[in-house]
Amino acid sequence: MSIFSKIIAGDIPAWKIYETEKVLSFLDVSPVCKGHTLVIPKKEIKDIFELGSVEYESLMEGIKKTAEILKEKLSADGMNIFSSSGETAGQTVMHLHFHLLPRFKGDGLKTNIHENPVKDIDLGELHKQLID
Repeated sequence: MSIFSKIIAGDIPAWKIYETEKVLSFLDVSPVCKGHTLVIPKKEIKDIFELGSVEYESLMEGIKKTAEILKEKLSADGMNIFSSSGETAGQTVMHLHFHLLPRFKGDGLKTNIHENPVKDIDLGELHKQLID
């Protein structure tokens, strides 16, 4: 049972932001910015590869509703939304979760994935590999 399942069960307290029968969002206890929030399905799903279409719809609705709450209440200028699937990608809790990071002009938070582009990839060969 993941730490998130323990939060859902009420065994561990959390600062809840939004909740439905299928989704829960709560403040991250190790925030990287003001309002850093996690959105999770209540069903224990390991990662994006195990996410079914039924859970997908409710999860996306929860992400959107939570983002709207954060934007409105914190007067955020933007929002980063991301998830890591698998240990190699940096997933540390094996329960699917999305990070919502409210952004503010001049906040200095570094999240630009294009700062370190890979230049030696043949896109034509990659495309062929992906569609064949």
